[in-house]
Amino acid sequence: MAMRRFDPRQAQRGPQIRINQRIRVPEIRVIGDDGEMLGIMPTHEALRRAQEKGLDLVEVNPKAEPPVCKILDFGKFKYDEKKKAREAKRKQSVVEIKEIKLRPKTDDHDLDFKARAAQRFITAGHKVKFTVRFRGREITHPEKAQEQLDWIVKTLEEVANVEVRPMMEQRTMTLIMAPKPAVMQKVQQARQAAEKARQKAIQEGRAAPPIPTEEEELEQLEQQLEDRDDDDDDDDEDEGGG
Repeated sequence: MAMRRFDPRQAQRGPQIRINQRIRVPEIRVIGDDGEMLGIMPTHEALRRAQEKGLDLVEVNPKAEPPVCKILDFGKFKYDEKKKAREAKRKQSVVEIKEIKLRPKTDDHDLDFKARAAQRFITAGHKVKFTVRFRGREITHPEKAQEQLDWIVKTLEEVANVEVRPMMEQRTMTLIMAPKPAVMQKVQQARQAAEKARQKAIQEGRAAPPIPTEEEELEQLEQQLEDRDDDDDDDDEDEGGG
């Protein structure tokens, strides 16, 4: 009977975990899928037992003598590890810098969209770096970029402070804004409240509230910004070919 097998070639980059046929030592100490210690046995015997259950043989302690392996569902194991990593990241006060690209020719509608995107990043607790790129003769009129950044600072003044004032770096002008302390306090309170709700639900035996989709929303927003940047690049190519 064909069993569902985990393909080692699909393993992600990083420290490689040996599983199934990649475990080449002759004998190992085996832990069953129920946590029971099965003792030391030939590797091929442990692999046979895992296959009979439609599971994987995973090396969990390669430095032991002999190495310790466990029979488990490796796909589910990897999923649980990712979930734990996401939850740990959510508990941390991680401040990322999100970059928003502009051009001196960026129209008012597009500028307004990017300012609203910046506000979303900032209220989520992230800093935002605005980068205005100059091409060709645009560099002779930096005042246009300065006007754009001044407008952005004014627009976001209720939620953000200027961390690095507009300055020229070769053919770009940059501005960095950071969330105000009051905004960061709200972000922290929201994260703590969400975590308390999850822990309470788990303790009471109820289904934990779903993981907030904020991270996915921000990723979608970043993709929208990238799409707009690509459109700007296409316009530049069309103008250059004219």
